[in-house]
Amino acid sequence: MFRNFKMVSRVVFGRSCFDQLDDILYEKRNKTASSMVFLIDDVFMQNKLAQRIPVQDQDLVLWVNVDDEPKTEYVDELTNKVKAFCLEISPNHLPDGLIGIGGGSTMDLAKAVSLMLTNPGSSADYQGWDLIKNAAVYHVGIPTLAGTGAEVSRTTVLSGPEKKLGINSDQTVFDQIVLDPELIAGAPADQRFYTGMDCYIHCMESLNGTFLNTFSQSYGEKALSLCRGVFLDMVPDSDDKLMMASYCGGMSIAYSQVGICHALSYGLSYVLGLHHGIGNCIAFDYLEEYYPEGVHEFRQMMENNSIKLPRNLAADMTNGQLDKMVDVALVLEPLWENALGNGWKSIMTRDRIRELYQQM
Repeated sequence: MFRNFKMVSRVVFGRSCFDQLDDILYEKRNKTASSMVFLIDDVFMQNKLAQRIPVQDQDLVLWVNVDDEPKTEYVDELTNKVKAFCLEISPNHLPDGLIGIGGGSTMDLAKAVSLMLTNPGSSADYQGWDLIKNAAVYHVGIPTLAGTGAEVSRTTVLSGPEKKLGINSDQTVFDQIVLDPELIAGAPADQRFYTGMDCYIHCMESLNGTFLNTFSQSYGEKALSLCRGVFLDMVPDSDDKLMMASYCGGMSIAYSQVGICHALSYGLSYVLGLHHGIGNCIAFDYLEEYYPEGVHEFRQMMENNSIKLPRNLAADMTNGQLDKMVDVALVLEPLWENALGNGWKSIMTRDRIRELYQQM
């Protein structure tokens, strides 16, 4: 049976389109008791961007820290803050909307909190596929980095008490995204590269996966071409192109899957606290056996952009840490199946995954 997946219903793209945010939100504001919640990466707290956010009197601004990967505990903490804010307005009040402004981690937090405002329990209860029962509050994603595809994906990736696994649900998808290339212009070069490579690796894994179909291929090939233009050819308007590569790359995996690199990256992130983008880059560099063309091209991109990856991460790891990384990676069965087919368990054994980690 074909999956009838949900897509972002409204998209605005273009330089300076962020300045339309007030008009976009106006349509959703309750005209008698309006309140919006803004979740914003705290790196912008002293930035000019903070002065451009259309905050009104009864809105709540939460500056979020994403030095670490998003955790279920942090999602629950933020959700409780929003609920306390709502309670001050009226007993059953919910915000008219929740707006996430930042990179992939910030957007994942925004998606997760919007879900937990309408679903009981802890966000850790919903790590998995299609466990969400109730629709989220209206939520908007505004990326300030490009590459993760978080702005279009049905996943909010979280580290929980036992595992790193997304809340995968059609309800997770943003209702509105605002894609303004000017917002990603000031990103540090290494951070821009790592998030951009998340998109590139999305495409490599999708286009070489057993789940590939024409829908995924069409978006994946376009995203791959855009990434090559940005990181190999250094084309003009690279911010515009990278932002659209992220969108297309996220769409490519909506109807297929990622693969080996992302599964391994989840283990690195959970045990070592590495951010997803750099974790992907570290893992991908050791996967020439599985993605030869992609790894060769990736190394060219690193050289062109003067990127040096951390090495010898496994040198001081305990056996317990290595085992935990393997455990986290193995939970992601759809990723392994996409990469290696139905018989993946006989190919990617615990010993083989451990061996790959020990190389890093």
